Amino acid sequence: MSSKSKEVRGTPLWVSGDLNGFFGLFSNSLTNFLTAIALLAVAISMPSDIVYGKIVPATALAIALGNFVLAYIARRMSVRENRSDVTAMPYGLSVPHYYAVALAVILPVYIATNDWMLAWATGMVWNFVEGVIMLVGAFAGPIIKKNVPRAAMLGALAGFALTFISGNPIGEVFTTPYIGLVCFIILMVGWLAHKRLPFNMPTGAFAILVGTILAWATGYMSPDSVVDAVHNFNIPFPSLMVSQFVKGFGYIAPYLPAAIPLGIYDFLESMDNLESADAAGEHYPVALCMTVPAVLTILSSFLGSVFPTIIYIGHPGWKAAGARVGYSILTGAAILVLSFTGIMALATAVIPLVALLPILIYIGMIIGTQAFSTTKPRHMPAVVLAFLPYIGSFLTSKINSSINAVNAALASAGSELSVALGGTTQGSTVGVSFGLLSGNGVPFEGWQRLSQGDIIVAMVISATVYYIIDKRYKKAAAYCLVGAILSFFGIIHSSTFGFNCTPMVTVAYLGAMVVLLIMTAYRKQDNELDPEALAEELEEEKIGQ
Repeated sequence: MSSKSKEVRGTPLWVSGDLNGFFGLFSNSLTNFLTAIALLAVAISMPSDIVYGKIVPATALAIALGNFVLAYIARRMSVRENRSDVTAMPYGLSVPHYYAVALAVILPVYIATNDWMLAWATGMVWNFVEGVIMLVGAFAGPIIKKNVPRAAMLGALAGFALTFISGNPIGEVFTTPYIGLVCFIILMVGWLAHKRLPFNMPTGAFAILVGTILAWATGYMSPDSVVDAVHNFNIPFPSLMVSQFVKGFGYIAPYLPAAIPLGIYDFLESMDNLESADAAGEHYPVALCMTVPAVLTILSSFLGSVFPTIIYIGHPGWKAAGARVGYSILTGAAILVLSFTGIMALATAVIPLVALLPILIYIGMIIGTQAFSTTKPRHMPAVVLAFLPYIGSFLTSKINSSINAVNAALASAGSELSVALGGTTQGSTVGVSFGLLSGNGVPFEGWQRLSQGDIIVAMVISATVYYIIDKRYKKAAAYCLVGAILSFFGIIHSSTFGFNCTPMVTVAYLGAMVVLLIMTAYRKQDNELDPEALAEELEEEKIGQ
């Protein structure tokens, strides 16, 4: 055999499929980034010099460096394994956090102090705390991966993808279907039917081009926004904000109970996404990869960022679209360019968001498919169960948003009346009780409990059912005990962190644990898998080793 045939080349830095991956990952990153910025600059009216001059460049640097480092890790792994088909892990902002930090940290501090600089500093410290929690989780991740069934992790991931990644986008698509649905169908033709499109353009690029043309031709887009974007052109750069950062420690204490479960959420989501890649045949070093978002989140907090970063969902989708390493590098570079100039505002003024959102629907479809395709048929009920906490979370967020919208409309109309969920009628406040909602077919209280720590809840209940299916009642009981402990401290099923936070739920988990321990001793002859299922189990363990 010649030396040339033995040469290890690894994955090329650029392949044609990277352009498809770039449009997908970039649109996802950009959509999340713009939403986060809008929450600060528009929703809570934070001064633009802080948002665009400090927070945006610091956050962009963390996003870019994360994409660069993960691309390097993928390239290095491809060389080591002599492969040319390794796809880098996607990377970007943590979605739940930009809602939490804007509306539950920065805004309350500003209301209490009337000081935007102090509110910003508290947000920086919040970001730092999230990074520290993720760093601890990076080293606990391999242990969790070893002890949590793949069906539970991928089921939780699919539940998140189908609700929070794809749920809102498909609503937006059918709000403006003459743009969104057309773009979606183009993506399906290119990415699922693998049909070559006109001019041999990448599928993502062609769909966005068609959507942009339709939007401008029908008057959906406004030239005024383009003029404003050009007028606001500037070149901000990140800088160390240590003195500003220190000020936030004096105000962070009341917000730590929410920071801890959200930090746990982040490292579990990153771990789930690495498990997704593992199921696709790419076995990344878990601790190393999970350290990347943790360290960059910590460093970016000193530069002024208030938004944690994580390893993104969607690896199987980008791999199926032909992306490898270059899409990650180009996404990081594009985020840097758009953030350090006024081009970000210009791009969003030209390209309609509804033309980008169908890509997120596709990602949800791929992740959902993977959860089932890599799971044994007998474990599929456990996968489906993992969806339900996210559905509860999705419904809860929509009900809360609806009530907030009603209150905003009443306030703008000059009404002294307002609506409070879970309260009673007091003065000018109309209380909408949980009982009233439940009596009308809306079990909001239960959905709310499911939504609190949804990713952990999903994995706990899914793993419990997974082991029940395999008749391993002791392991299932152990997961019920985990659920009881976590609910006792308010990490799940509670909006507060402390002791005995949700006694009803804690007792329920303990009751379920007792039932499962009894089942361990009752009719022991029934506790063995049938020969075919046992053979499958042994094969799974062999692959895992």
